Amino acid sequence: MRSGVIAQKLGMTRIFTEDGTHVPVTVLGLQNCQVVGQRTEEKDGYTALQLGAGAAKVKNVSKAERGQFAVAKVEPKRFVAEFRVSADNLIEVGASMLADHFVDGQIVDVTGTSIGKGFAGAMKRHNFGGLRASHGVSISHRSHGSTGNSQDPGKVFKGKKMAGHMGDVRVTTQNLEVVKTDVERGLIMIKGSVPGAKGGWVMIRDAVKKAAPEGVQTPGSFKAPEGAAAAKQAEPAAAEEAVTEGGQE
Repeated sequence: MRSGVIAQKLGMTRIFTEDGTHVPVTVLGLQNCQVVGQRTEEKDGYTALQLGAGAAKVKNVSKAERGQFAVAKVEPKRFVAEFRVSADNLIEVGASMLADHFVDGQIVDVTGTSIGKGFAGAMKRHNFGGLRASHGVSISHRSHGSTGNSQDPGKVFKGKKMAGHMGDVRVTTQNLEVVKTDVERGLIMIKGSVPGAKGGWVMIRDAVKKAAPEGVQTPGSFKAPEGAAAAKQAEPAAAEEAVTEGGQE
């Protein structure tokens, strides 16, 4: 099980295929998506990666979060989320996720916060049919009608579908296709619409109902932190020097 990524919804456009067919896509941008923490079985009881994306002002970040970002040696993040992963798919803290984490044609699940609609009636909110257009119905054509029985039970049950606040809830859309990725600009283009408004944050994961295609990188496509890369390069160099000195002796 691999980690997902956090992206920002930039808007919609269309892409033309080789045969001239246009495909409507939603453009999602990786806004400096980095690993800011790890959860391990020994310490936390489960295995996961904590990712952050975007930029936040220091004054808008709590003291505890500032400490966590300082330990990870990353800038304060606007949006933070956890992704459950297997132990062999952990990625080092500070690594930056790349757009080719997903391959073209891969099926993914996208989670975001739906657009808030405010107070909505039962017909819009729950797809009710409404009352009759004539024959005794006056004024209340779009009302939801009766909501319960008489003296028994003498109340309206909790959860009854009625008019109320619509939208602004966590929504996951499954089995969406990745049409194209742009590593240089950090863009992931997904066929069709995804939950949320323009500028909102979404989480992209491998589809749970579809097998991952060939060519998917594990534990993922990412850029290692600069300090870690320098350390890895220094270790082989030090080993070569030791071997050379031993040979000369």
